[in-house]
Amino acid sequence: MRYPEHLLKLIEVLKKFPGVGNKSAERFAFHLLNWSEDQLKEMGTVLSTVKENLHHCSLCGCLMDHHGCQFCDTSRRRCDTLCIISSPRDVFAIEGTHEFKGLYHVLKGLLSPMNHRGPEFLNLDSLKNRITTFNIKEIIIALDSTLEGDATSLYLKQELSSLPVSISRLAFGIPMGSSIDYVDGGTLARALSARSKY
Repeated sequence: MRYPEHLLKLIEVLKKFPGVGNKSAERFAFHLLNWSEDQLKEMGTVLSTVKENLHHCSLCGCLMDHHGCQFCDTSRRRCDTLCIISSPRDVFAIEGTHEFKGLYHVLKGLLSPMNHRGPEFLNLDSLKNRITTFNIKEIIIALDSTLEGDATSLYLKQELSSLPVSISRLAFGIPMGSSIDYVDGGTLARALSARSKY
């Protein structure tokens, strides 16, 4: 017995979300059938106006709405520190710590020769321009601890080393509250090499 055609279309659309396979998409689709017409219309309106109501800031690359970019407000942020991230999503994780008060710069991803993303993909000219325009003194590279993240971090360090800025990268190591015997070898090795004075 085959699902009705429109239900199959809905399942196919839902499968486009990351991490959603056939079974999850089916479960979501059947759940949506229980929603009221008003709830479905509200969801449809929100989805259809995403591009209209959310934009990338032309200066830092973070997400913004019609109120302007909250991460470029120089009256509330330190202008001499710049945190480099790979995705607009990362800014919310960093902001959640309440530790960083500087500016952000979003790369449009990470270097990945397998996916045909070379150095030109990073748009380094705009980054260097921001560093000189704002007289940045410190750069924090906050990229993933993956092969692509490590390669991009190393490339950025080399490209920016001629500028009069201090460059650091987020520390990686043992998660808070975890026992050493449960930590994988790669994480433990990183923690040992990035150890700090106590």
